[in-house]
Amino acid sequence: MSELADEYRLEYFEEEGFVRKECPECGNHFWTRDADRVTCGEPPCAEYDFIDDPGFAEEYSLEEMREAFLSFFEEHGHDRIEPYPVAANRWREDVLLTQASIYDFQPLVTSGETPPPANPLTVSQPCIRMQDIDNVGKTGRHTMAFEMMAHHAFNAREDADEEYAYEGEVYWKDRTVELCDNLLDSLGADIEEVTYIEDPWVGGGNAGPAIEVIYKGLELATLVFMCMEADPDGEYELKDGNRYSYMDTYIVDTGYGLERWTWMSQGTPTVYEAIYPEMIAFLRDNAGIEHTEDETELVGRAARLSGNLDIDDVDDVEAARGDIADQLDVSVEELRDLVEPLESIYAIADHCRTLAYMFGDGIVPSNVGTGYLARMVLRRTKRLCDTVGVDAPLDELVDMQAERLGYENRDTIRDVVRTEVEKYRETLERGGRRVEQLAAEYAERGEAIPTGELIELYDSHGIQPDMVAEIAEEAGATVDVPDDFYSLVAERHETPDDAGSVTQEGDERFSDLPETEKLYYDDQQRTQFEAVVLDVFEREEGYDVVLDQTMFYPEGGGQPADTGTISTDDATLEVSDVQIEDGVICHRTDENPGKGEFVNGQVDASRRRQLMRHHTATHIVIHAARQVLGEHVRQAGAQKGVDSSRIDLRHYDRISRDDVREIERRANEIVMDNTAVTQEWPDRHEAEAEHGFDLYQGGIPPGEQIRLIHVDEDVQACGGTHVARTGDIGAIKVLNTERVQDGVERITFAAGEAAIEATQEKEDALYEAADVLDVSPEDVPETAERFFEEWKDRGKQIDDLKEQLAEARATGGGSEEVDVGDATAVVDRIDGDVDELRATATAIADDGTIAVLGSGLESAQFVVAVPDDVGVNAGEVVGELAAKVGGGGGGPPDFAQGGGPDVDALDEALEDAPDVLRQVLDA
Repeated sequence: MSELADEYRLEYFEEEGFVRKECPECGNHFWTRDADRVTCGEPPCAEYDFIDDPGFAEEYSLEEMREAFLSFFEEHGHDRIEPYPVAANRWREDVLLTQASIYDFQPLVTSGETPPPANPLTVSQPCIRMQDIDNVGKTGRHTMAFEMMAHHAFNAREDADEEYAYEGEVYWKDRTVELCDNLLDSLGADIEEVTYIEDPWVGGGNAGPAIEVIYKGLELATLVFMCMEADPDGEYELKDGNRYSYMDTYIVDTGYGLERWTWMSQGTPTVYEAIYPEMIAFLRDNAGIEHTEDETELVGRAARLSGNLDIDDVDDVEAARGDIADQLDVSVEELRDLVEPLESIYAIADHCRTLAYMFGDGIVPSNVGTGYLARMVLRRTKRLCDTVGVDAPLDELVDMQAERLGYENRDTIRDVVRTEVEKYRETLERGGRRVEQLAAEYAERGEAIPTGELIELYDSHGIQPDMVAEIAEEAGATVDVPDDFYSLVAERHETPDDAGSVTQEGDERFSDLPETEKLYYDDQQRTQFEAVVLDVFEREEGYDVVLDQTMFYPEGGGQPADTGTISTDDATLEVSDVQIEDGVICHRTDENPGKGEFVNGQVDASRRRQLMRHHTATHIVIHAARQVLGEHVRQAGAQKGVDSSRIDLRHYDRISRDDVREIERRANEIVMDNTAVTQEWPDRHEAEAEHGFDLYQGGIPPGEQIRLIHVDEDVQACGGTHVARTGDIGAIKVLNTERVQDGVERITFAAGEAAIEATQEKEDALYEAADVLDVSPEDVPETAERFFEEWKDRGKQIDDLKEQLAEARATGGGSEEVDVGDATAVVDRIDGDVDELRATATAIADDGTIAVLGSGLESAQFVVAVPDDVGVNAGEVVGELAAKVGGGGGGPPDFAQGGGPDVDALDEALEDAPDVLRQVLDA
């Protein structure tokens, strides 16, 4: 009996006549109304029983099933909320993608720090689970992109020691199972066939009992009762080997797979025909996949058993396919040839939906984070299309799903896909050579290319494992591709880089001090204030001074700290830095003002003004960039300064000069409109509901209330200081743009006085150039272009003259001619540059004569050219001659060059050249 066995003995089970059984196949315990049932009903203990025999009374589309679910729970006291984006890092920093509906409420709601948007609630949340990528297409039921229909209730124990943002019990396990049972019954399911499997859940430091809902061989829902937390001294040891104890909050966390419920209602061979019928038909037709009646019947029988191909349950997918072939009484080759093209078609449809979600929600492909995961899916999809013979452009396929999902930014989605496909082609050209080299190395060793190398090849060059296998086979090497290859790759990138970092302990010096009152939020224009010194801490250099209140802004959100002075009756202290920790602000000073002293503070007003201008300008620039480049643009980082600021934007292409001009123009329009810059402190959920998660461009603030800054139509959660009106900025000047990493573009700009100074510096450079060229500033571009063209023309003329000189030298005599077998060779010293030597040697060889030329301008150089059909290897000749001057060289048999530092030995080496030629010929 499991540690949590008593947690599953529900009154509802007893009232409804359920019995608890143990499955003889897998050993799991389950609850059923059917006393004669033997197995738990889940593959591989059973097969899909609903194919061609739907389990519900009516057939539903995705949209109809979603509405049926949400309406049911609304009728049973739940508030419907809008789904969140698939990019979970918009509202939390510990994960990248939304993998379950509970992600919407972590960590602030589940911890009890903030209340949920409704309680209880229901939602149909789009999710992406990269770990399922290798199962997609094979099992008939797995989709990487899916909607998790859910209902949640957030409860807190009445005897809790701490205060939480919600209290009391809404409902718990019995009501949760009853609601699921009633929903199934309302859809016409035969509830006698439904089994509820006990399966304790652990994850992210929490745990609790959970129930898997199985009907006709398909898992339709999971009911999780999150009520425990990791505790080394906990009473319960669960399946992950850790100990757990009960916590004060307990949460109903359910997940109902929209796609599976829809599939159950239709009984199609796989889930994919049920949820993407038009796209599957299009892809099959495009790829030319046709089946006879017998083949169709065999595919249907195989589909019923495809649940046994889950890589999470079997060690070897191909061995499991062999077992299915045996049951169907066909060869594994025949079965593979029949179903693998279909598996690719299914995966393409699913992956295109995944990409539509990602790009539709503004994820930009890159080499890190969510951008990497999007790129991985796109490249795998392109490879699948090429392999199965789908020749429709990938952007069109993704657009099919984007249209079905109702995204309005479809033009941007298609542009992103086209750009990425082109990048992929370029990457493959570069990476193919590395694969050939690696395959040759492992073939020579007689070893298979290991999985680690495959992952690195994919990570660095985008080379798919089947492509590696093809190239390796030609080189005589082998590759053993794991069934979960793409899951392993995704695992490398599914967690944010800083999610696992250890948070430093707070400074204990401040633990007994109250939070500092932040006067800079009350009046951002004010720079003078009075305060009391609460404490002073000595540092290696200077002091940390804590005041009861302050106008000094501490470093944060990319904005540098204020500087200024703190004055007592006896002294004036320089404030060089300001930092905040746990709400306590400390001022770095050069002297000790004395604990308990009454002080006057004065912020450096001109510095503060410039920082305010630049911070407000940052909001305006990103707003203008989104208008020009697209709504997918999001902040990837920012740094404000006094002389200039920069903002990093997630964007899939380079920012052109025309883009810069338009961004600058729109930004300055907002400045000239002189609109008010306002702040408010709304409830977090209200702010998110009204403005979405684009609020969090500069980070995700904690708390039930968040500070919003309104600049024109732009709204952002921000803790920085800002001007009162946009006109106070003065002007915004974009200084330059650059790509700082794949998928991230940096805009550096200046505002206010700094913008004027930057403009003047560029004008000074222009006027200096005009003086040098002796033209007006307006004529500098045209004059510079003319000079450049003339310079290129002169370069061409010089090259022509060199060739003419080379031909004159080649035909004008004066060089030593020697016989080398049946050929003639010219040996000569021409103290010209290498280009001149190459041109002369080429001209001589074109006349059917071997050329051996030397030059001693700065070092000893040789060029050897050999006509066709002459048995002298130019590379070997150069190697011998270069060795005589202390160097080396080489090249192909017809043309080579080299040299060394010993110019004094050049003439002697040329004297030996005839002998060297004959030796090489004889060899």
